[in-house]
Amino acid sequence: MAETVFLNGHVVTVDANNRIAEAVAVRENRIVAVGTTEEIKRWITPQTNVIDLQGKSLLPGFIDAHLHMTIYGTNKLGVDCKARGIRSIDELLAALKEQAQKTLAGEWVRACGFDENGMAERRYPTLAELNDVSTDHPIFVMRTCAHHSVVNSRALALAGYDRHTPDPQGGRIDRDEHGNLTGFLVETAHMKMFEQAAFSEAEYREGLRLASEDFVAAGITSIHDAGGYGPENFRAMQKAVLAGDVKVRIYAIVCSLNQSEEFVRRMIDAGMVTGTGDERFRIGPAKVFTDGASIAPTMAMREPFTSRPDDCGILYYEQDELNTILGEAHAKGFQITAHAQGDRAIDMLLTCFEAALVAHPRENHRHRIEHAGVSSPDLLARMAKLGVVPIPNPAFIYDHGDSYVRNIGERVRHMFPAKDQFACGIVAAGASDSPVTDFNPLIGIHAAVNRQSKSGQSVGANQRVSVPEAIRMFTWNGAYASFEEGQKGSIEPGKLADLVVLSGNILATPHDRIKELKVEQTMIDGKLVYQRQDEEVIQA
Repeated sequence: MAETVFLNGHVVTVDANNRIAEAVAVRENRIVAVGTTEEIKRWITPQTNVIDLQGKSLLPGFIDAHLHMTIYGTNKLGVDCKARGIRSIDELLAALKEQAQKTLAGEWVRACGFDENGMAERRYPTLAELNDVSTDHPIFVMRTCAHHSVVNSRALALAGYDRHTPDPQGGRIDRDEHGNLTGFLVETAHMKMFEQAAFSEAEYREGLRLASEDFVAAGITSIHDAGGYGPENFRAMQKAVLAGDVKVRIYAIVCSLNQSEEFVRRMIDAGMVTGTGDERFRIGPAKVFTDGASIAPTMAMREPFTSRPDDCGILYYEQDELNTILGEAHAKGFQITAHAQGDRAIDMLLTCFEAALVAHPRENHRHRIEHAGVSSPDLLARMAKLGVVPIPNPAFIYDHGDSYVRNIGERVRHMFPAKDQFACGIVAAGASDSPVTDFNPLIGIHAAVNRQSKSGQSVGANQRVSVPEAIRMFTWNGAYASFEEGQKGSIEPGKLADLVVLSGNILATPHDRIKELKVEQTMIDGKLVYQRQDEEVIQA
């Protein structure tokens, strides 16, 4: 009757009525019944795997609607400043030197997760310091936001950057007072270097395998990959899925971090369209970048930053350029989206959507806004009218909330405004943007409910949501953002058996302790792919 049953639990179904059940039956890769423990016991045979939840929560598998899987995975192959707890420039340089000693001359030495605000010196390493580490290797240190980097002279030469190189549109090659390059790169100048420092296919495949293992251990069963190193990255991801190295389901956003518009056009010319694929790997929306980062900050704002009264951020495109690039993708049938953090960038993107829909009307397009950071009420009203799906990052509030308060002041009341989005009837899908922040969905849920930074500072408390609403952001809403709410995102008969068991009852857990909950089991396609036993991690 059933291959697996879950009994005696607190089943958060996330169905239309937010029903709470006790038990679930699974056959093959589908949920076949949801109800009371006594009702589900009827599905048990001697061959059934019976899991006693003992009052713990069973949730739909978490869906992260925006992260960078290949970047996260390949970061593990280099110096990960976050994972290593690097807190000073001296520690960073020592780690880079150690990495250089085990890397063949001429090959890249990379570091990620760097945050100058977390360094004792509160600065970036200098060009001279990186040259002292090695001149035989190109060295690339990426800031945690993935929009800035600092490199050595060998890397600058490989990218063709010298004192005569003009700043690219939407970026900056930093120079000192004498016009000499400092090695610090901003936005599109960084994106070109990011692509220059790309990995081999074997490295991509290994990074994807490592990332998948970590994601399923966090209860993530589906991801929307937001782009990385371009076509090679895209190809490696498909091969890894076919080989079974990647267990999570992938909705692959058509984007590369450098010259994303060229990649989009190549995919359009190749005849691809949103929805192509299967339940394991499916083509997602066409995506470009409109502005900078929220935590640097370089996002494009209507009014200057509170911390920098003469600065309104960076735009990648003029309005007509954005309309042309994404308008063509919309006309060809793509769901379209863009990275847009600041209110000025969001305004531009909504104008682009409006123009595209006038030229080529389409129902149920579900065009997206990646991040949709500073979303004031007038912007939310336009999103609701258009049926746009924003993809906010609640964990940014936890990790970077203090910098938001410092940089945009009272505008934090409209930063990732989940409460207002629910009130407007907007379907907002939660995401981490990993490796920018921790991919753990429980941290995202915790942040959406509490709206406090790590230091305990309140960050837009007016936008707090309930625990069921926060769970919905990371389950059903994520499925809706990829047109898959009929297949996953809630615990209902007929849907895919993608499920996660937590270490306690999430609805009874004090709000300030939600992030302390653990994932005990993860099921994808009716199979347990992760099980936690005490402190020992077991990968199936």
